[in-house]
Amino acid sequence: MAINLQKGQKIDIGLSKITVGLGWDPNEGTGHDFDLDASAIMINQSRKLISEQHFVFYNNLKSPDGSLEHTGDDPDGKSSDGDDDEAIKIDLNKVSSDVQEILFVVTIEDFQARRQNFGQVRNSYIRIVDDLQSVEIAKYELDEDFSIETGVEFGRLYKRNGQWKFEASGIGYQADLGFFLEKYFTGKIIK
Repeated sequence: MAINLQKGQKIDIGLSKITVGLGWDPNEGTGHDFDLDASAIMINQSRKLISEQHFVFYNNLKSPDGSLEHTGDDPDGKSSDGDDDEAIKIDLNKVSSDVQEILFVVTIEDFQARRQNFGQVRNSYIRIVDDLQSVEIAKYELDEDFSIETGVEFGRLYKRNGQWKFEASGIGYQADLGFFLEKYFTGKIIK
């Protein structure tokens, strides 16, 4: 039976092959489709992005070490039919040793022009699935009213004493994808 996580709750993963699925339903009648994008940010002990290639999203579907693979963009949220809108498959045994944390964020594409925010999105969640048994082991449903936020850190995998754990974050930002790149990137500016 899956664990229903609360904000800030942490669990041990204890698995090597998992899928992190993210889902949402946009409210109807806003005038535009919602293009929400799930991304994974692989950071080091200093909480910095290791390289551009360690930012896994719709334009970079696989991490350099082959441990993360984004299943692809769902540009309007209509192709999921109640399941995950976007997912990232993870093999924790392949994660490079310099990666100490993997953040999972969702941003709204073109939010300014479309006047969209997470207050117009419902049924948002992040879940962890055991790939070997195809069983959901944990789920965190975002139940806060993010009426001005345009980017949300849903959760994070992190390593403690050689073991992977997961924390349900639920931290909202007035941000786009570029914000998260700037926040965590250590090198040159990304074009």
